[in-house]
Amino acid sequence: MAKTRLVLAGGAVLLAALAGLSMQSSPEPEAQAPPAPADYFAFVRSLEGTVPDGRIEASAAAEFVAGVELVQLFDYFLSATGEKPLDAIRAEIERELERRLKPDGAAEAKRLLGRYLAYKLDLVEVEKNAQAAGASTHAIRTRFELMQEARRRHFSEREIQAMFGASDASDLDAIARIEISQDARLSEAQKRERLAQLDAALPPAVREAREEPLKIMRLEDAAQKMRAQGASEDDIYRMRAAALSPEAAARMAEVDREEHEWRTRIGAYLAERDRLLGANAGLSDGERQALLAQLQQARFTADERRRLPAYEMDGR
Repeated sequence: MAKTRLVLAGGAVLLAALAGLSMQSSPEPEAQAPPAPADYFAFVRSLEGTVPDGRIEASAAAEFVAGVELVQLFDYFLSATGEKPLDAIRAEIERELERRLKPDGAAEAKRLLGRYLAYKLDLVEVEKNAQAAGASTHAIRTRFELMQEARRRHFSEREIQAMFGASDASDLDAIARIEISQDARLSEAQKRERLAQLDAALPPAVREAREEPLKIMRLEDAAQKMRAQGASEDDIYRMRAAALSPEAAARMAEVDREEHEWRTRIGAYLAERDRLLGANAGLSDGERQALLAQLQQARFTADERRRLPAYEMDGR
């Protein structure tokens, strides 16, 4: 199942790497086939099974417009920092822009990428600022203000709003909530009142985004109760589809199937492991470990084997 991957703007690994950066009344034309999916696993192993965030597409690129989707695309590839050199990551981002965008749009997006990387480099200095260190409300707001100053050095106000406006609104709301929670002058009742005022002032889109995880958790609780009462997976699909959408319900059903298959494989492995070790109790520890390694290699991929220790502990 395809997964997405995001990285925080101020991630320490990314910042450390950036510190080393030098700066047709004729017949209708046949529809152009969409570009072949890229093999991101070939680029870096940690991207195996993922697709880039940021839904910028070549068919919509007659005029390039900076926005949050582009930032998400940049950060998807930049999350590989530490596994690939930064110049290789930048080259891969530029190839992806060429694959998705028309030439003029790709060229402009590449220029924006250069400014985005320079902005990231400025964030290195933000992280070093002593006044921005720590978890106090003063330090948190100082970091936010320094980040804003860094953006204004590299982007227009229009670009800043398009690329960072939604995240800034969310960050400011979070800072206000922290300030309320840490204000010793306020009683608990006053804190609840001010937090309720912040809730009421949230834009609908932000409120919906905040409530979405809770909605999913409530749906999963409902699904577990339905299963306990004998409901079928088709019953659960219809419940999820009514609450979300058929597409979302199908994705959740696929996750359920994958989880069920994995746990079935783990159960079979643990049973075979116990049988194998019990039948060879007279062997040395080294010989028993070699038998166990052979069993693991026969049943799981290298990445899956890294997950086994936690399940083996649970299975003891």
